[in-house]
Amino acid sequence: MGYGLLAGAIAAEVLATTSMKYSEGFSKLWPSLVTGIGYVVAFALLAQALKTLQVGTAYAVWAGVGTAAVAAIGILFLGETLSVAKIAGIALIIAGVVVLNLGGAH
Repeated sequence: MGYGLLAGAIAAEVLATTSMKYSEGFSKLWPSLVTGIGYVVAFALLAQALKTLQVGTAYAVWAGVGTAAVAAIGILFLGETLSVAKIAGIALIIAGVVVLNLGGAH
C-alpha cells in the first residue's frame, strides 16, 4: 500500500512540475491551478506513504524517480537537449535509488 501511495505522489509531482512549465510564471490560470493542486496531492500522498515506509527511502524514491521522469519529459516533449552528462546524471539517480532499496533501507 505504501509504495502505491508513493507512486501516486510521484505521478502528481511530475504532473505539477510539468504544468509549472506551461504556467509561464503562473501567468496562465489552468496550468497554475494544476501545479498547485498537483503539489498538494503529491505531498498528501507522500505523507500517507510515510505511515508505512521509511522516510529516507521514500523520499529518495520520490525525488529520484520524479527527477528522472521530469528530465525525460523535458527531453521527449519540451525540446530540451540530451547530453552525455544528463544521461549520466539520470543513471546515477536511478542507481542511487536502487542501492538504497537493495541495502535494506525499506
